[in-house]
Amino acid sequence: MTAKVQLKKFSQFVDTLLPHETAYLLNVQQLQDPERLALLQELDIAAKLPNKAHQMPLEYDKRKYSHLKSWIEEKLNEIDVDAAFDWINHTEKEILSDNLSVADEKKIQKWMRNDASSIYYFTKFYDLLLQYRQFLLIRLRYPEHKTVHEYIVLHQNLYNKNKQVFHEIHEATQDIIAHYNHETTASNQWENRLTEVFYDIEIEGSLRYMALIRLTFIHFNYRDLKPLKAHYDLMDQWLLKGGFYSRRILLNFYSNRLLLHSAFKEYEKAMYYGYLSVKEINNDYIHYVNNLCAVMLRLQKNKEALELMRVAYPMMKLTPSFHNKIGFIAYYMRCLMNNTQFKNAENYAETFLKAYSKEVFRYRWHSFFTAYLESILQQSRYDKMLKVIQSNKLIERDRPNESSPNYQPIIKWYLSIAQYKEGLIDKKECTKLFNQFIEKVVESPDQKKLAEQLLLLLKKHLNPVIGLLDINKLMPF
Repeated sequence: MTAKVQLKKFSQFVDTLLPHETAYLLNVQQLQDPERLALLQELDIAAKLPNKAHQMPLEYDKRKYSHLKSWIEEKLNEIDVDAAFDWINHTEKEILSDNLSVADEKKIQKWMRNDASSIYYFTKFYDLLLQYRQFLLIRLRYPEHKTVHEYIVLHQNLYNKNKQVFHEIHEATQDIIAHYNHETTASNQWENRLTEVFYDIEIEGSLRYMALIRLTFIHFNYRDLKPLKAHYDLMDQWLLKGGFYSRRILLNFYSNRLLLHSAFKEYEKAMYYGYLSVKEINNDYIHYVNNLCAVMLRLQKNKEALELMRVAYPMMKLTPSFHNKIGFIAYYMRCLMNNTQFKNAENYAETFLKAYSKEVFRYRWHSFFTAYLESILQQSRYDKMLKVIQSNKLIERDRPNESSPNYQPIIKWYLSIAQYKEGLIDKKECTKLFNQFIEKVVESPDQKKLAEQLLLLLKKHLNPVIGLLDINKLMPF
C-alpha cells in the first residue's frame, strides 16, 4: 500500500470519529511518542468540527498513522458495549454447539472478576453463565463449575432485580407511547420510577439507558425539560469517561441533545449535535436526518437543508419505518418550499400520497398534509386546498387531536384562509374565526411556536383582515 493511499484511508477514518471517542482516548492514552500524541490531539480537534474540513498534519512517518488507527480501534473496541453484546451471543452459540474455545473461556472468567454492575448487558451475561454451568458440569469440570455456580448464586438477586426492571420499563413504554399517540392522557406517573432506574448504579447500563430514553419521551410530552437537561448532562460525563459507549448509543445521544437544545431555542448547538448524529448510517439515520433538517430550516439554512435531504434520499427509500419515511417526506417538501420550489413540493406530495395513502393516514398524516397544503397555499390555489381538505376528511381526522395539549390547529387555519379567499366566508366571519384561533394560541402550552406560525400566516395571506384581529395578544410570545 502506497503512502498516499495510507493517508487517504487515515483521512477517511478521521472523518468517522466522534468527539466523545477522542476525548476518552486522550484521557486514557499513555503514548510515549510525542508525534502520535500530537496526531491524537489533532483528531480531537477534527472530531469537534463535524461539518468543517480540518487539515491533518502529513509530515510524520506514515507508519505512525497506521499504528494510531489500530490503537484507536483496539481501545474503543475494549469499551464498546455492542461489541460485548455480540461476543455474548457468539459465545452462547459456541457453548450450545459444543464448540467453546479456550480464549472465550478465559474471557468469561475475566468478566466474572469484574464488578457485576459494570457489565452493560449483565442479564445477557448471566444467561450465558447458566448455559456455561451446564456445559462444565456435564464435562465433569468440577472446579470451574463451582466458580461459575457461586457467581450465579451470589448475583441471583441482582439478576432478578434487572429482570423486574425490564418488565417495569415495558409497562412504562406502553403508557408513554399511548400518551404520545394521544390514546391516553397521562404518562408522567412513571417519571419517578424511571428516574430511580437511571440513577441506580446497580442496575445494568442497558436498562438505565432505556429509562433515559423513556424519560425523554415523558418530558417532551409534557414540555417539562429542565429535569431532562440534568439527566443528559450526567450522561455526557459518563460517555466522556467511556461508560455506556457504542457508536450507536453516541449517535442516539447526539440526536437527543439536538432535540433538547432545540427545545431551549439553542439552535446552533442543536445543529452541531445534529451533524454529529448523522456521521454514520444506521437504522435510525433517517430519524436523525429529520431532526437535523428541522433545525437547519429554523436557522434558514435552506440550501444546506435541501442538500442534506437529497443526500439522505436513497436511505429514506430503504427505511422500513413509515413513521420516519413520512416525516422525511414532510421535511423534504418544506425544504423544496423554502427554496421556492412550491410546485415541485406539491407534485411530490401527490405522487407519494398516491403510492402510500394508507401509510400516510396510519402514521403521520398531520405532518404530511400541513406541508402539502402549504405548498398549495404558497401558489394561492385556494380552491385546491379546499378540495384536498374535504376529499381527505382532514377536519374530521383532526377533531380527536383537539384535546391534546400539543395540538396544532394549522389545518383549521388553512381551511379558514381558503374559505375566505374563495368567498365562502366574509370578512366578519373570518375575523371571528381567527380571533378564536388567537385565543387558543394564548391558552396553548406551546404558545411561542404557535404564535410565530400564526403571525407569519396572517401577514402573508390575510392582510385585508389583519387590522381587525387581536393580533397584539400574539406579540408577547
